[in-house]
Amino acid sequence: MSEPELLFINEPRDILSPMLRSSDARFRLIGLLPLAFFIAQTIHYWRFGGVGNLAWMCNVGNLLLALGLFLNHRELIRAAAIWTIPGLAVWFWYVWLNGSTAWSSTLAHVGGMIVGLWVLRRVRMDRTAWIYAFAWYLFMQVVSRLLTSPDLNVNVAHRVQPGWDGAFGSFWKFWLVMTVVTAVGLWMIGRVLLLIWPRVSTGSGSDPINQFATNDPIHNTDTSPL
Repeated sequence: MSEPELLFINEPRDILSPMLRSSDARFRLIGLLPLAFFIAQTIHYWRFGGVGNLAWMCNVGNLLLALGLFLNHRELIRAAAIWTIPGLAVWFWYVWLNGSTAWSSTLAHVGGMIVGLWVLRRVRMDRTAWIYAFAWYLFMQVVSRLLTSPDLNVNVAHRVQPGWDGAFGSFWKFWLVMTVVTAVGLWMIGRVLLLIWPRVSTGSGSDPINQFATNDPIHNTDTSPL
């Protein structure tokens, strides 16, 4: 094959490469949104007290989502996105309905879920995402237990949630039941999201090269098995 023909074959790749890099960079910059939500919550708690509340799954989840986007890390993005759903539900029931909601809190929960699900639409889901979300929960249980004030009871890591005292004889029985329920809940959420946004795979287990069809720089480079 002559040199001009070789140059012609290589030309589309040379044209596409800058476009792919540009799309990937723009996608990573979305991480600035959850980072801004987390910073807004940090400022709020710094001014009014209770900085330990930043360790709640719904708050620190924004930081995890931002990190996942900046690092182009699917597992972090998926874990954070999964947690935005129970995080919003718990916040709505225990905070919003009580009327004690700061604007930064609304941004962190509502905005965090919108961003999480929007990027999940591009990253897609796999069967093991809920396991990473559960591991993140266990890690934050340890962090909350060791580093936050018992008075705040962040992530219910110190004592039984008020209202459930009579149902459990000790905190550790409560914690065990809560952990099992959390694991089942995360699995169910993961299954539903997998039905909505399944990861597309070829027969060999690798994602098809379909960058411009899906406009998904992260999804189309995933070669890990389901």
